[in-house]
Amino acid sequence: AERNEKENIRLNFAKKVKEEELKDQQAFIQYIAAVMGIVIIFSLLLYRNFLGKKKANKILEQQAIEINFQKKVVDEKNKGITDSINYAKLIQEAILPAKEIKYKLFPEAFVLFLPKDIVSGDFYWFNKKNNKRLIATIDCTGHGVPGAFMSMIGNALLNEIINEKGITTPAEILNHLREKIITSLNQKDGENKDGMDISILCFDDKNNTVEFAGANNPLWLVSKGTIKEIKGDKQPIGLYHGTSQPFTNHTIELQKGDTLYIFTDGYADQFGGEHQVNGQKKITRQTIEPDSDMDTAVKVKGKKFKYKQLQNVLLSIQDKPLLEQEKLLIEKMNHWKGDLEQVDDILIIGVRV
Repeated sequence: AERNEKENIRLNFAKKVKEEELKDQQAFIQYIAAVMGIVIIFSLLLYRNFLGKKKANKILEQQAIEINFQKKVVDEKNKGITDSINYAKLIQEAILPAKEIKYKLFPEAFVLFLPKDIVSGDFYWFNKKNNKRLIATIDCTGHGVPGAFMSMIGNALLNEIINEKGITTPAEILNHLREKIITSLNQKDGENKDGMDISILCFDDKNNTVEFAGANNPLWLVSKGTIKEIKGDKQPIGLYHGTSQPFTNHTIELQKGDTLYIFTDGYADQFGGEHQVNGQKKITRQTIEPDSDMDTAVKVKGKKFKYKQLQNVLLSIQDKPLLEQEKLLIEKMNHWKGDLEQVDDILIIGVRV
């Protein structure tokens, strides 16, 4: 009996050991299954993410192709527009008087001409008619392409009035030009205010005089170290909001060595210069000038060159030949402008008697 009891105890112990081993095996199997499940789920997530990225990359590739295509289209259009404007520049340059004619008619003269864009709303005109030499600076409404269209119209009308009709009195030229601009552009009250400002000179070498008329633009006469302004009429060539009056004709007796300047407003209106910023001189930039105290940083936009400063510059270079004056004026403008953008077309003509 004692032996049977011991055998039962041994069998029960073996059974419990077996049961524990089975439990451990089941727990291990469950653990492996759980790990495998996590791996499978993570793999599925990675695969899903991979598919998503692949799809996103494909979309990005398609977008890149579309962007490159659109860029190519825009570049081709821009090239076409630029090529057209460059060709328009050649046409505009062709209508401007040739340098050979300028030096033949005005041996001592300069024409400082700096368009803002490829083509210009400013232009100059000179010729000889009825033994009189005529020269003009014209500033059309706007600049770039719109201004260039106006310059073509203005040039054609001046040729018609002076070369074909033989009118050489500056005020009469401006009166006719105004009428033709209003008619050509079909201007009516309150509509289409396009037009031009102009200074025009007519030299009578026989009488040693010059006639001047201006629409919003003056004549500067430098004689014996002083500068005198002969003002033009305060009305444009084109439709005028006030009552249009006949333009005034000025006749001026000239002396040898006198220098005459006619111009548009581009040079005087250019922004730039040096300014005091927190007690220090700084060349104008289109940025915020930094300071140790950022609350006192100053935004520098520059100031206009203005007509008074231009007069001072012209007086300071009167002892120079005209072509050298042109170079000095260009150097002065480049220094003044700095890295600021040119705001308008620039045109100055100087003639020495």
